[in-house]
Amino acid sequence: MKKPQVEGLAKTNSRRGSKMANAKSDNRSGKAGATGESKKGKILVVDDEPNFTEACRRTLEAKSYEVMTASGKEPAQEMMTEEPDLIILGTLAPAGQAFSLYQWLGQHPRYKDIPLLVIDARYEERPIKGWRRFEGVQVDGDEYLSKPIEPASLVPRIQSLLETLTKRIRVLVVDDHTMIRAGICSVLALQKDMEVVGEADNGQDAFDKVLRLLPHVALVDIVMPVMSGIEATKLISKECPETKVLILTQYDEEENMIVAKQSGAYGFIPKKAASTDLISGIRYVGQGRYYPASFAELVVG
Repeated sequence: MKKPQVEGLAKTNSRRGSKMANAKSDNRSGKAGATGESKKGKILVVDDEPNFTEACRRTLEAKSYEVMTASGKEPAQEMMTEEPDLIILGTLAPAGQAFSLYQWLGQHPRYKDIPLLVIDARYEERPIKGWRRFEGVQVDGDEYLSKPIEPASLVPRIQSLLETLTKRIRVLVVDDHTMIRAGICSVLALQKDMEVVGEADNGQDAFDKVLRLLPHVALVDIVMPVMSGIEATKLISKECPETKVLILTQYDEEENMIVAKQSGAYGFIPKKAASTDLISGIRYVGQGRYYPASFAELVVG
């Protein structure tokens, strides 16, 4: 987890709002594209600096994105009814408002997985409208951005985030309990960017199906018959490194985390945390990134 002093962040979040009356006072323009090009995606820019939001709007509309802007938390919440494809969460005064919106998005069942690009205030303005230290350490993601920043430099990051969503992550679900596999498959079926390509009930079956199905992510339990999840992880990492293993287990002791990482796993999620971490974990691991931060920082011999 990078601290807010580090420049740069991107993360996924979401939410469902209600009315648009107050939001009409904020700038919304989805009609750019006098060129007639089809829109690449809908972006909500939340920031209380008019010059910055206008610069973002012009830059992104020139790239055929549909852009909405909001200058505060409540207008942004109302605009979420438009279901943007990505949110640029900039600076809001007083300090704490941006983080409050971040939390609201992350807790909302409908909006929590929308990609989020966080832009912190200029260093000298952070006590007034920036992300406070204790807030920043709670943010999941791999980079923050901070002002001053040119909107044009955001375009490649936005393209990358949106392209990630359009790619379907192929997932193999491995657990020796039929009901657990069924529950996981039901959750993944609701994700537009995920596809369950197969199931396995033991480590050997998992390894065989990885070789045949070539999933991006193998979601693997530790304790299983025939071959354990740890042994399967070793084989998968050696013979099919394109497939990244995400351990999902009830045995969440640190020694199991260490062994999992030594075996080549890219992620480790306790089953008790699956409801909040599973989707993010699959997305991170699918990109070849370790998950969560505690697992990434784990030093193994």
